[in-house]
Amino acid sequence: MNTGTSIDLRNTNSLWCSVLAETLHRLGVRRAVTSPGSRSTPLTMALARHPAIEAIPVLDERSAAFFALGLAKRDLRPVVLVCTSGTAAANFFPAVIEARESGVPLIIITADRPPEMRACASGQTIDQQKIYGDYVNFYHELAVPEATEARLRYLRQTVAHAHVRTLRPNAGPVHLNAPFRDPLPPVEDGTAQGWAAGFDWEMFFGQLAEPGDEVVHTSVPPLASDGHGVIVVGAAQPADVDAYVEAVGEIARRLGWPVLADGLSPLRHHASRVPGLVTTYAGILRNPAAAERLRPERVLCLEGWPTSRVLQGWLETCAAPTLLISERVDNRDALHGRTTQRRISLRAFAEQLPLATEANGYERMWAAFERKARTVLDARLTVTTELFEPKAAWLLAQHLPEDTQLSIANSMPVRDVEYVWPAGDRRIRPLFNRGANGIDGTLSTALGVAHEAGQPAVLLTGDLALLHDTNGFLLRPKLVGSLTVVLINNRGGGIFEHLPVAQFDPPFEEFFATPQEADFAKLAEAYGAEHLVVRDWEHFIALVSELPASGIRVLELRTDRKRDTAGRQQLFAAVAAAAE
Repeated sequence: MNTGTSIDLRNTNSLWCSVLAETLHRLGVRRAVTSPGSRSTPLTMALARHPAIEAIPVLDERSAAFFALGLAKRDLRPVVLVCTSGTAAANFFPAVIEARESGVPLIIITADRPPEMRACASGQTIDQQKIYGDYVNFYHELAVPEATEARLRYLRQTVAHAHVRTLRPNAGPVHLNAPFRDPLPPVEDGTAQGWAAGFDWEMFFGQLAEPGDEVVHTSVPPLASDGHGVIVVGAAQPADVDAYVEAVGEIARRLGWPVLADGLSPLRHHASRVPGLVTTYAGILRNPAAAERLRPERVLCLEGWPTSRVLQGWLETCAAPTLLISERVDNRDALHGRTTQRRISLRAFAEQLPLATEANGYERMWAAFERKARTVLDARLTVTTELFEPKAAWLLAQHLPEDTQLSIANSMPVRDVEYVWPAGDRRIRPLFNRGANGIDGTLSTALGVAHEAGQPAVLLTGDLALLHDTNGFLLRPKLVGSLTVVLINNRGGGIFEHLPVAQFDPPFEEFFATPQEADFAKLAEAYGAEHLVVRDWEHFIALVSELPASGIRVLELRTDRKRDTAGRQQLFAAVAAAAE
């Protein structure tokens, strides 16, 4: 590519922003999401005209930010996010928080007024300095653009540093605040052409390259394969799923310990590669006798703790010495136990472990409980004919096309996956926003995951999470690919039915369950999306077994929130009884 042709010399702002865009391209950035606005004009124009960057305009800044988050989740490659000045930047905040907590790389560039236009009642101006506080890995306010080599070198190196900080030492967002003076459009004014004539742009950009993988090695305390040791694996969405599964499988083989894998872990979808896999622990550990018998002597936690509060409570009660392995440098131990945390890659950690010399009786004990619990759970769900919410997740596990990317909403969908999703080898890839565990941005994130994914994607969500992000439907014309939304419509917040506050009605139903009256058929029609009401489980299986190649399709399962709450309790009790 002739780099010089991508540099816009029409004025100082266009020169500055085209250098910024080319720097991002050289560093490996391939996508940018922008929202409309005046002050961000130079940024948007430069990204939109760059031949190697896909720039996607999104009206709603909150939706735009979660869409960018979804784009970045698939391969953990930084995505650029641009907005104008004022409250536009504030609308990015929920996605910034999620990106920080879940380790997703975003480069946020907020356009701003120049210093002389601040704090003087100038329109669309707020204090944007460090607006995201400590939720970003790096913050810098860029200089007001100048058409000099010295300032452009500063711009290049600052952007390169910001890019690295999206990936190391923890992946996450960075924030560049970018002030601009007029003229904002790329009108020719003669400020850049004279200086840049004949400039060697290839030499200027020559040292820039995509950063390689960071090598993280450290020594870890020795682990013996004998005794009652358990491997606990939390939610994970690695860029290289195969490498992740292979590393965890090797750890399990070397130790011979059981592997309690979160429903949001890729391990449940590559079961033959991970020995000792356990999926029904949330039911087994509800049996006090089984929980006591299975008490571990040592715990190995990989990356973080699973969703299950039952499992977390059991681990807290057992208070076993714990080794927590993660490549992140922040504290990952929410249980505050007897934990030693080491920063090391899973592959390097596996290589430090000795091979187990004999079969582990504790692993066989867990396997026996797993067989009993899974038999009961599957039998109960098989004979359930009504539209029972957990059965939707259970059937998705069996009937989604192989290699489907499945976005999973927070609240009840993520917990139903945890409870019922069996071990299998369909290579489904779970994706989710479990950093801050909010329901905001659910649809927009899933659309980001689906965009140019190469195959149809699916979102499992509740009604409130979908309604919270209906502006995500505005992305439908931009979507390259397909998203099927499996909508559990129980007219309210089902998760609250499982909390003690449900006993206090009123005001529970109105103020916590918050039932809505939205007509999802009309909502989908308004945005040009397809909508179908699921009649029964045979109909559901047919709909999810073959996914459309393009567009957005909403499959609505109308369920009974209170009946399903009771049904879950009965299911838990049956699985716990099987653990006798």
